[in-house]
Amino acid sequence: MCSPRIVRVAHEAAAEGVSRRAWLGAAGLGALAAIAGPAVASAVPDSGGAVVDLTHTLSADLPVWPGNLPFASVPVAWHENGGFEQHALAFWEHTGTHIDAPLHRVAGGASVDRIAAEDLVAPLVVIDISARAAADADAAVTVSDIEQWEAAHGRIPDRAFVAMYSGWEGRLANAGAFLNLDGEGRPHAPGFGAAAAQFLVSQRSIVGAGVDTLSLDLAAGKDYGAHTAFLGAGRYGVEMLANLAQVPPTGVRLVVGAPKHAGGTGGPCRVLALT
Repeated sequence: MCSPRIVRVAHEAAAEGVSRRAWLGAAGLGALAAIAGPAVASAVPDSGGAVVDLTHTLSADLPVWPGNLPFASVPVAWHENGGFEQHALAFWEHTGTHIDAPLHRVAGGASVDRIAAEDLVAPLVVIDISARAAADADAAVTVSDIEQWEAAHGRIPDRAFVAMYSGWEGRLANAGAFLNLDGEGRPHAPGFGAAAAQFLVSQRSIVGAGVDTLSLDLAAGKDYGAHTAFLGAGRYGVEMLANLAQVPPTGVRLVVGAPKHAGGTGGPCRVLALT
């Protein structure tokens, strides 16, 4: 994770177009390295299916949590001067489509490099609350939503990844609408209710959970119950997923290309759905 100074210099460099030597001297590039019946929903996708990218492209325009600095990319090598192109990147770990490791919420929890590789490939379950979220920015995934999903599709498979689809990415063209700040500067967007998160970790053997918003919790919440339930139980989260409307509610395999930096609390990831 970049220190605040590294991030600041990167953003200043991006804005001012500094030279490679100035960037290296100012920022120190080396520091950057620093309740259902017996039926179970299908856990294996049909052969010959498509790949759906559930990842937003990282850019300076992508909304971030209020107070965080946006992604920055600074050229440091050029084809015309040495034959290779290269950029230095600066971003907070929890930027764009990204993974939350248990350490993000729980002291002593697993860092991102300690998430088991087998947990990053999982059956995908998509719970659609988009109709409710269209009318209520504070809509939450509830235990009732989970029960209704299982009544329609069967019990959530073992070691599944459960994602909330709220349709929130439809607001991305307007960063203000996506952040949806109220008069006190608090964001409002859907997320998992704490009771639903606790149900999934205690009553279903999930490996992780995800959302198409900036937070596993309701954005306006203050107790972070969903984060605490998921990450506190050793599961991981993925926030700001894309294109969930393009995948069915079950029968899909998820692949999370998580970063693997020592001691990381998370980081941008490439997430694919194999339909």
